[in-house]
Amino acid sequence: MNAFTSDSSPTFKCHSYKLLQSTVWLVAASALFACSQPDSSASDANALQNDNGAAVTANVAESNAQTESAITTPASNPDLLKNVSATVYKDANCGCCKDWISHAEDNGLSATAHDVTDLAVFKERYGVPTEMRSCHTAVTTDGYVFEGHVPAKYVAQFLENPPVQALGLAVPGMPVGSPGMEYQNKFAPYQIMQLNKDGTTEVYADIFSTEQQL
Repeated sequence: MNAFTSDSSPTFKCHSYKLLQSTVWLVAASALFACSQPDSSASDANALQNDNGAAVTANVAESNAQTESAITTPASNPDLLKNVSATVYKDANCGCCKDWISHAEDNGLSATAHDVTDLAVFKERYGVPTEMRSCHTAVTTDGYVFEGHVPAKYVAQFLENPPVQALGLAVPGMPVGSPGMEYQNKFAPYQIMQLNKDGTTEVYADIFSTEQQL
């Protein structure tokens, strides 16, 4: 009945993304190396490359370095959630759930992970509407709920001044590029939704770029 059980396709996608990421980077690195080799049979082309190619090569290398850094280096601020503790309910085989926990811990969260067989039980217990659900549910010690891949930045922002009618935040589904769902340099804009105590939801933040999450 719940779409996010241990044999669900979203969990499979989490693992597939990680495997694909490693393969694609190896292929891309090989291709870049091959394309950067000079053509020894064309002296005019070599001269042109010497005159004009250095700047282009440098720009490409800088761009690749920046892209790799943005993908592989998570933003972290250990003080952001240093006084916050939460229990995270997840499937035992969910790789992207573990990655989100790492993201949250890098930003100071004290997290205790619980592997459960029926996530729907906990989502219902903590008032997460069906259309707002994702692959894991984090519940703080003071009872606030953070469903799915919510950036630590917005967890901290919410906890600093929780709306009276709210019980937490949710990122429905598993948007590519959200914390724990990194895949190459791809990013899909998404919304962080506010979960209200009366069962309603409203937009808490619109996320249009990776940088906005940091």
